[in-house]
Amino acid sequence: MNETEVQPHEDTLAPGELPQAVPLPEGQPPAHAGRAEALAGALVAPAVVPRWVQLVLAPLAIVGLWELAGALGQLLVVVLGAAVIALILNPLARQIERLLPRGLAIAASYLAILLVFAGIGLLLSAPVTDQLTHFTNHLPQFVRRVNHDLLGIQTFLHSHGVSIQIAQQGHTALQTLQKQLLKSSGSILSFSRDVLGQLVTISVDLILTFVLSVYMLVYARQIGALARRLMPAGDGTPTDDYPLMVQHAVSGYVRGQLLFSLIMGSSAGVVLEVMGLLGLFRDGSHYAVFFGLFYGLMELIPYIGPILGAVPPLAVALATQPIAALWLLAVFVALQQLEGHLIAPQVFRISLRINPILVILALLLGYQAYGVPGALLALPVATVLRATVIYLRRHLVLEPWSAGQPHL
Repeated sequence: MNETEVQPHEDTLAPGELPQAVPLPEGQPPAHAGRAEALAGALVAPAVVPRWVQLVLAPLAIVGLWELAGALGQLLVVVLGAAVIALILNPLARQIERLLPRGLAIAASYLAILLVFAGIGLLLSAPVTDQLTHFTNHLPQFVRRVNHDLLGIQTFLHSHGVSIQIAQQGHTALQTLQKQLLKSSGSILSFSRDVLGQLVTISVDLILTFVLSVYMLVYARQIGALARRLMPAGDGTPTDDYPLMVQHAVSGYVRGQLLFSLIMGSSAGVVLEVMGLLGLFRDGSHYAVFFGLFYGLMELIPYIGPILGAVPPLAVALATQPIAALWLLAVFVALQQLEGHLIAPQVFRISLRINPILVILALLLGYQAYGVPGALLALPVATVLRATVIYLRRHLVLEPWSAGQPHL
């Protein structure tokens, strides 16, 4: 190899990709003088964006991308979801690829993720099963208590001259509910058809996302090489390689999201346990693990996740200790305030390195555009955009518009 050239670090290359020599500036020591020193001096001159490109092509590209996103519609969510999954699994697949061929490494990476979730499920299955069994065994007691409370409310209303029929003599709450369900059978059937249609659509989208993510992993080298050709050249180090920067950004988001769900789920479980020990919510001690796990999983869903996570404990409290439901409502409101104003901004500020205001705006934009799936993909997309902006700021310079002043 010529002494004026140096090989880039191996970590910057995709598996099977041939290394390319990076020219050193004039006067740089030869490669045998030290690879680290040579790479430190291998600076790449930034590309200059002409004024006519800034004026014409850049606005047209922005409008074109916006129109393309609108035309793709829900398909864009599938593509982005597959890309995020591929970026998450690619580091694991590259590690396994040292031992197995690429195809087997991809299959092993998916299998490893499934085994991790299965292991977590096995660890939590015993306490969750015990708590669900306890709830099932006490369900008749809950129903009797609800019936008693309904009759008490009925008596109270009648004594104050309010003629609203909540419960009839000889009918339990479940019988009354059954009667109402039979009357509304037509509406329920129509609703069930709509739900079934939505489930079919979601299932097809999930299958397409999975298949597309597999193909993205299979062609990861070509996709990475294409990204390197389209973007300005880096300096050859891992910290200045665009595909690696994007990959690390998405990995940081995943770590932050898992940490956030763990903190919120654990907090809910501990609070319910304490409330059970203090007698504020007696069943809190019985279902703390289950409710905490459910709350943590629901935190993966933006906006409606915290609300859904609070529904099971509130339902149990209403059936057993109505006054405890008020305590629980206050507790979950406090948890959501801590989540929105302290925990989430700090966790994602550290993991994503994005201003909390931008985090909130990204979630709002994603939810407004594509609902819950858009909100789920908003933050990983925001991390990719942040990495892209940082990389372009290093290697792109806009040609100035201001004309130089004439010398006197």
